[in-house]
Amino acid sequence: MVENEVSKIIVNVAYDIHVKLGPGLLESVYEEIMFFELARLGLNIEKQKAIPVMWNDLKLDLGFRADLIVENKVIVELKSVEKLAPVHPKQLLTYLKITGLKLGLLINFNEKLIKDGITRIVNEL
Repeated sequence: MVENEVSKIIVNVAYDIHVKLGPGLLESVYEEIMFFELARLGLNIEKQKAIPVMWNDLKLDLGFRADLIVENKVIVELKSVEKLAPVHPKQLLTYLKITGLKLGLLINFNEKLIKDGITRIVNEL
């Protein structure tokens, strides 16, 4: 499966969750349900995966974590905030660069319409 196929599945799952639960819950609730639903569909998911920073031969484990990495192709960063901060898409792009992955989805569940809460971030895709 390529990145765009994986992202379509992720977006559909996020839509279903948002329709059933709506906005306003904690990010951790959405993360657990996303993990469960994507795993139920047979996708390989890593949750709260550590992202080390490499500097020359130095590996720095500084506590950076991706909410979800799906099929080792798409990083999913989940939020449940009133408004995304400018740092949120930058952070996801940095995670993509550090990991070498090409596609990330920044999903803010605290929107009236989930389509308004999904931002696609690409790294040389």
